Amino acid sequence: MLVRDDVIDYFREYESLPQDILERELKVPMESEFIISIIGPRRAGKTYFLFSLSKKIENQVYLNFEDPRLAEINYRELRDVIRIYMEIYGRNPKYLLLDEIQNMENWEKVVREFHDLRKYRIFLSGSSSKLLSKEIATQLRGRSLSYVLLPFSFREFLRFKQIFVGKYLSKDEEARIKNLLRNYIEFGGFPDVIKSEEKLKILREYSDLILFRDFIERHKIRNLDLARMIHTFMIQNYSKEISIRGLYNKLKTDVRVGKDTVYEYVTKLQDTMFFFFLKRYSDKVHLRESWPKKIYLCDTGLTRIARYSPDYGRLMENIVLLDLIRKRNENPLLDIFYLKFSDGEVDFVLKEGLDIKQLIQVTYASGRDEIEKREIKSLIKASNELKCKNLEIITWDYEDELNINDKTIKCIPLWKWLLHA
Repeated sequence: MLVRDDVIDYFREYESLPQDILERELKVPMESEFIISIIGPRRAGKTYFLFSLSKKIENQVYLNFEDPRLAEINYRELRDVIRIYMEIYGRNPKYLLLDEIQNMENWEKVVREFHDLRKYRIFLSGSSSKLLSKEIATQLRGRSLSYVLLPFSFREFLRFKQIFVGKYLSKDEEARIKNLLRNYIEFGGFPDVIKSEEKLKILREYSDLILFRDFIERHKIRNLDLARMIHTFMIQNYSKEISIRGLYNKLKTDVRVGKDTVYEYVTKLQDTMFFFFLKRYSDKVHLRESWPKKIYLCDTGLTRIARYSPDYGRLMENIVLLDLIRKRNENPLLDIFYLKFSDGEVDFVLKEGLDIKQLIQVTYASGRDEIEKREIKSLIKASNELKCKNLEIITWDYEDELNINDKTIKCIPLWKWLLHA
């Protein structure tokens, strides 16, 4: 229920928005006729991203639906909130910035109405992948464009620490960048984690928040033990291929569970945007959509919660996948897969439309002799089968061009790929 004094108090408090906001890499159109949807995991910086947009425009309303003063407002009362704004400031807003919009039941009804009035430029944010493109296509009927905001990229991480990388670096500067990359890989890019000395404590709290609020509470999960087990299993098996059958066989020895329940929980856990599932490449659509799939985390710092020891190869692979996901904001035709053979695999297959654009392997190698033969063999095999000549191996600290079987393979260190790719 709308409480007028609460809304007035809210507007007064948000007159002065934070000024020390890092400009994010994500670019969205400011004057689009479409509703702009910003989606991503909790604590990735969506609120501050909307703040940064508000600094570029005038005559905007920012509403955070996780603020207790707005939590009980229903969708019909949102029109009254806009009228209170007009009463206070004497003008009709041009921009509506609606943060964590999924907390308002039936939000899509009033957002559709506002959009159809053609009076506002509308920006939405949400933590649930229920705001991903396929859901928005249904709820907003083609009125929206979606963009994914993840925790800081390595480039943003360096800018936050006021480290500016020139085109040419000395060996000492390279060593400093690699040291910072190790820190980034270990603790991730959540803004509050980067700022704090209590990194592990914050990461644990984020994990619990996502598990209980975005998974258990939102989806009314009844079997809490099973939810925790699947959640932990997923974290421990990042950058690995998993199947529903394999997961079910592991779980049934410890807990009473059906395979359909495991499938349901895994699917709903994906809605949190804590996890990303990568499909296996195949020419056949039904095989691409089926299991097994590879699992990745939205931030590598989260592995510290449940891992036994660091595996830099897997951590690097997870970092690369997140950067490829960011690239899809600019290139919506980009599809990302992995390719599995009986004797090896290719970590990433990049496809645009009908064309395979690039094949990528990721390895924790600092020299030519540390790159496993099977990684090169799989890359060559995939190149022949998929008719793709753009081959790349992302290493820790090895740079070269390999010429093998009339194929050229570019080897590039991860730090350089992240900064310049």
